[in-house]
Amino acid sequence: MGKKGLKRKQKSEEATIEETQVVLPRVRQSDEPIAKKAKWINRERVLVFATRGISFQHRHLMKDIIKMLPHAKAANKMERKENLFVVNEMCKMVHCNKCILFDGRLQRDLYMWFSNSPNGPSIKFNVESIFTSAELKLTGNCLKGSRPILSFDHSFDEHPQYSLLREMFVQIFGVPNHHPKSQPFVDNVLNFSVLDNRIWFRNYQILDENGAIAEIGPRFVLQPIRIFKGSFCGETLWENPFYVTPAKTRRLLRDSKKDKYTNNKIQRKAKKTKELLAPFRVKPENEIFKDGSIKEKAKKLLIRNK
Repeated sequence: MGKKGLKRKQKSEEATIEETQVVLPRVRQSDEPIAKKAKWINRERVLVFATRGISFQHRHLMKDIIKMLPHAKAANKMERKENLFVVNEMCKMVHCNKCILFDGRLQRDLYMWFSNSPNGPSIKFNVESIFTSAELKLTGNCLKGSRPILSFDHSFDEHPQYSLLREMFVQIFGVPNHHPKSQPFVDNVLNFSVLDNRIWFRNYQILDENGAIAEIGPRFVLQPIRIFKGSFCGETLWENPFYVTPAKTRRLLRDSKKDKYTNNKIQRKAKKTKELLAPFRVKPENEIFKDGSIKEKAKKLLIRNK
């Protein structure tokens, strides 16, 4: 009897609890509208990868660029035997409309391609003076995935080829607003400046609102070679007349060292003949006693010595 009484009491308590519960209507009482998520309108995606044969320094530079771009996608290395036109198919497979390709040669030279896939244009650069973030060991730092400020030199407005390069850099290095992997902060500046027919890349951290900056890294120099109408193909829109291949510069350097011995031999011979002819030279004081006016010659010698 005791157990039945307990069960009756529990059922009666549950019934009273259900009667006390009030079901609220599914209506929002606040007059404020629900905050909607911002749309990701700019759908730029950049494919960053390399060909086989790049050195460890070039690979670290590629990783630094991937870290700077939250809208970038990495891919496996590509065989050098394949045609570069295959890159357009790779971009289409991973839904990317921009591409950065690192093409290494002989474990020492690095070429970088910037392409707008699949319609173009595409630009080929020779990369010089490479310093990765790990090599520099600078004090600056920035938040990973933050949106950078792009700063360009006034030279990008003076020449049409540099204006095209600026538009390409804006589309590739500019992080889309409200990107899922980006952060809502602006704490670094990417600087592009033109000097000696080359584009110098620097990355700075914004320290305070007064404009103080500190370099982060990496740093490198881009020497444009050609601008093609299509993506890795098409006619040449512009070609750099000041470009010299790295192999040719190394050959000229070897030739200059090769002639070092012959130049030293000619200089020693010229010095020896100069020493032998030194006693036979006429002193300027003896010219006074030659035929002519002594005073006028003395004035000329004084003017010459001054």
